[in-house]
Amino acid sequence: MNTGVKITAFAAALAATFGTAYGVGRTVGPLEEPKRAVHGEHAASSEPGAGAGHGDHREAGQAPLPGGLQVSEGGYTLAMETPRPAVGKSVLKFSIKDAGGRKVTAYTTEHGKELHFIVASRDLTVYRHLHPVRAADGTWSTPVDLPAAGGYKAFADFRPATPGAKGVTLGVDLSVPGAYAPQPLPAATPTATVDGYQVTLGGTLDPGKAGELRLTVAKGGKPVTDLEPYLGAYGHLVALRDGDLAYLHVHPNEGGPGPDVSFTATAPSAGTYRLFLDFQHGGTVRTAAFTVHAGPGQARPGQAPATTGGDAHDAGGHSHG
Repeated sequence: MNTGVKITAFAAALAATFGTAYGVGRTVGPLEEPKRAVHGEHAASSEPGAGAGHGDHREAGQAPLPGGLQVSEGGYTLAMETPRPAVGKSVLKFSIKDAGGRKVTAYTTEHGKELHFIVASRDLTVYRHLHPVRAADGTWSTPVDLPAAGGYKAFADFRPATPGAKGVTLGVDLSVPGAYAPQPLPAATPTATVDGYQVTLGGTLDPGKAGELRLTVAKGGKPVTDLEPYLGAYGHLVALRDGDLAYLHVHPNEGGPGPDVSFTATAPSAGTYRLFLDFQHGGTVRTAAFTVHAGPGQARPGQAPATTGGDAHDAGGHSHG
């Protein structure tokens, strides 16, 4: 991480891999040449020779898979000890195992953490950015509060402390027992409101083409210019693709403490995505969520602003174990 505090966009800027966020739900004029991201690429998908052998079976020249689509990759496996958490408060336990079945205990710290852990519902209306604690034997644990039964997916984003290792993002399904009624994906709009803050998403992105996403934070109609560092940056952005929940952790561009937080991203394909921006102000971390579309023929955001939080569209939840 260089220069002052930058904006972390938590999920490895799979900028090349999975390019990020996607067309902000509306066009804000032609984009300028994307600013240089302040972090290097986080290769969370298979890549020959990466880490402990990030090999795959695709033909040469084929684009790497987006992160989070595999439970095992490059010799590492995300092993859940609690694959069926209960509705409400519970504790998740898991480990990362190497090719020999041993629990990994050595990681490279990135954005202030050895490992980042995300849990999202399959309908993308619940999002939890968690901070698990690792025991000496390599077992991770974290409290979590899941509001409803149904299907969820957990993502572990990390870089093994092995010479030459690159970042890895693994994903695994979770099942919360109980009656399940999936919620519709929130409509695409350029503005999200959370706890009295208004966050506006600007810029447009197309599949396979890098562009800049600009998120502007305001409160009471006034721009917020004193955002606080969160995980070493002024913002953290994760994008999940609707349908398969392919994971994108976007790195931020250089910038100050608001009101704008900028990220460079590339959509890996046409489709619908859910973006989650974490930002900290007044000592509290909040999450603004957006539904965006990328690619030709995709509908653009509507008019009414979306309100995050609540039972139906619960984007909150920052748990520190």
